[in-house]
Amino acid sequence: QVQLVESGGGLVQAGGSLRLSCAASGRTFNFYLMAWFRQAPGKEREFVAAIMWSGGSTYYTDSVKGRFTISRDNPKNTVYLQMNSLKPEDTAVYYCAASQGYSGGASYIRGSEYNYWGQGTQVTVSS
Repeated sequence: QVQLVESGGGLVQAGGSLRLSCAASGRTFNFYLMAWFRQAPGKEREFVAAIMWSGGSTYYTDSVKGRFTISRDNPKNTVYLQMNSLKPEDTAVYYCAASQGYSGGASYIRGSEYNYWGQGTQVTVSS
């Protein structure tokens, strides 16, 4: 059994910063990929960023490139999302996800690629 627990969300003014954390527990030894997705009210869930558990390659959606940074701490089984220069359009529930495999190419943007999901943490950016 794997559990993912997000923390670090909150209310911040535009231009501010937040750091989200996702702590994994359970059978984490065979994680291949971890990612952050978000879902704004009335919108579909969208990919934000992903990181390879081994090697650390990172991937971002265009709208957050240069502002968000995904990182991981393998001994702590934790992945982070540092969010800077936040905009009101970043307002959403942010979800952590983990995958035990990788289908290749840009499959990391698909929610179906991931086996485990956290409960989500709310990020609200005021203008």
